[in-house]
Amino acid sequence: MDNWADYATAGVAVKWPYPIRYGEEEEISGDVLVLGGGIAGCWAAIAAARKGAKVILVERSATISSGAGGPGCDHWSLAITGNPACPLTAEEVSKAIVDSAGGYHNGIVTYITARESYETLLELEGMGAKIRDTENAFKGSPFRDENTRLLYAYDYENKFTVRVWGTTFKPALYKECKRLGVTILDRVMATSLLTEGGNEGSRVIGATGINVRTGGFMVFKAKATVLCTARPTRVWHSTTEETALFNSSPPSAGGATMAWRVGAEFTMMEKSMQAGTLIVGPCHGSGHPGNTWFAATMVDAKGKEIPWVDRDNNPLKTVEERYRPSPGQKFTLPHHYRTNEYDFVPPTTMTIDKQLENGEYTLPLFADLTAMPREERRVIFGLMVGQESKSRSTYKYYSEAGFDPDKDMLQGFQFLAPYAHGITGVGKRSPTYASALGSRSIRTFYGGGLVVDWDLKTSLDGLYAAGWSVFASGAHPEAACTGKYAGRHAAEFARRVPLADVSQNQVRSEKRRVYAPTRRKNGIDWKELNHGINKVMQVYCGEPKGEELMKLGLKLIDDLKWEAKTRSTATDPHKLSRMIETMEILTTAEMILHACRARKASSYHLGFKRWDYPAMDPEEWCKFITIKRVKGSVKVGELPFEYWGPFEKNYEAHCLL
Repeated sequence: MDNWADYATAGVAVKWPYPIRYGEEEEISGDVLVLGGGIAGCWAAIAAARKGAKVILVERSATISSGAGGPGCDHWSLAITGNPACPLTAEEVSKAIVDSAGGYHNGIVTYITARESYETLLELEGMGAKIRDTENAFKGSPFRDENTRLLYAYDYENKFTVRVWGTTFKPALYKECKRLGVTILDRVMATSLLTEGGNEGSRVIGATGINVRTGGFMVFKAKATVLCTARPTRVWHSTTEETALFNSSPPSAGGATMAWRVGAEFTMMEKSMQAGTLIVGPCHGSGHPGNTWFAATMVDAKGKEIPWVDRDNNPLKTVEERYRPSPGQKFTLPHHYRTNEYDFVPPTTMTIDKQLENGEYTLPLFADLTAMPREERRVIFGLMVGQESKSRSTYKYYSEAGFDPDKDMLQGFQFLAPYAHGITGVGKRSPTYASALGSRSIRTFYGGGLVVDWDLKTSLDGLYAAGWSVFASGAHPEAACTGKYAGRHAAEFARRVPLADVSQNQVRSEKRRVYAPTRRKNGIDWKELNHGINKVMQVYCGEPKGEELMKLGLKLIDDLKWEAKTRSTATDPHKLSRMIETMEILTTAEMILHACRARKASSYHLGFKRWDYPAMDPEEWCKFITIKRVKGSVKVGELPFEYWGPFEKNYEAHCLL
């Protein structure tokens, strides 16, 4: 039984454990409203509160542990400015990351993070989070700085990625929010943004939401709003009975469509398919040589080791060489940036496609930590797997089941699991790049989202964004640094403007929309609607794409919108919240289809392929395609690469430090 209605039908005397308050309205006012209580949201609330703002934080789950980074993180990247162990500059690393993505990256987010990451990490420590090897468990290890007791990852020479005890971060942030007097409203799901006069494109003056336990309706009035919700998932794939709501990110739909409906501008939505949703297996729960498991020794089914090689495909003789730049290479980028730029490609396992075909290697592959030095073995499984997001549970359950990295190997997923994208053999790339991915795919971690300026303000006054709400923003420190940055800018904006009156017509319209499913006893539930969206996107926005297919896809999306409007049903507040977010997924699918139609060229860097426009990254299409909603229609625009201008000059002019 998966809902309370099933129990009732079966004659089981179980009541919904909370009072039902559909339609009951509560209004709360503040200076800064933060939507989403993940890493970005907590930092935005803290920064705004430190500026003296009255802050309201709205979180669908429980702020103390919610969000993609809520369960933890294993490493903290871009710790550059202020880090005495790092010889690099924020400018050169930011440029390398943008260039490695072929220009399709957010230079504003990257540079802000590079400038503030190390300082933010030290702030976390001041709140009570653990970032150092204070017990000297790894004393003498090649990745440990003996003066600071910080543990570095990936590139042991340049030291701009720090291994951390990320499970301590969210409780520390929550405690700091409480200390600063932030009003935290857990179990409340934001459903829409409110605008001045109720008009599309006007200043954002607040939001609405529902309590996911009681169904009560909430109206939030604020001078400035910071959107810190997750990136949408479950667009192409959602099989809860088979794989639960597996993903390395939260299972919610995100809140970007709230901004879309009131006219905010988005970009890179054509790069919004998340490969992670199709990987078979738990997050970081299978041995692989990238990211958390970098640089694990890999062997085939017969125990034959797969050599590690440098960017020029030269074999590396020692494990320590896997953590060093190649001769003539200044630095390497961490694997989650998935670089294919020659200057920054890190060491990888050798590509073995041809060797598999001729029988030289035998699948499956295994991560063999037993063949690594003890300190590397312990820091991979004992620290990093134990601290990284959902792999914290992987560490717990594997350990309880008897997995011992001193004795056992763990099967990897290379060449075995389905992925969303599979473009290979195009673009400038290292011969070992596909192996570095752990598959033959392009990871779409840094996907589409809101367009922002150097204040992290969206195209709408009063609306700021941070973390995954922003286009091409990804990892934990990026969420933290952009949240902190957006929070202080939102507080400054709030200082200059008054509270605005809420349009009661806008509120009434939203109440009709969100409560419509509760008024029907029969119809379609959220899972059925989600499966319908998935089928449309798999067939009409899969790989490769074509104009006629995508036009049919949009027609079917319109049909699903009508079904959702007239036949959706929800039997309790939890099911209602799932239905509302599934409607958000439906809108997200529509946005993606429009963005895909607008890009009339294929792109290696976007993992984007059209059979009717097969030219890969033609010069005239090397730009950001933007979309926004204007009076019910979609307006397509464009932005040039590096629209943000000089990094240092613009940061110094806007940072508010």
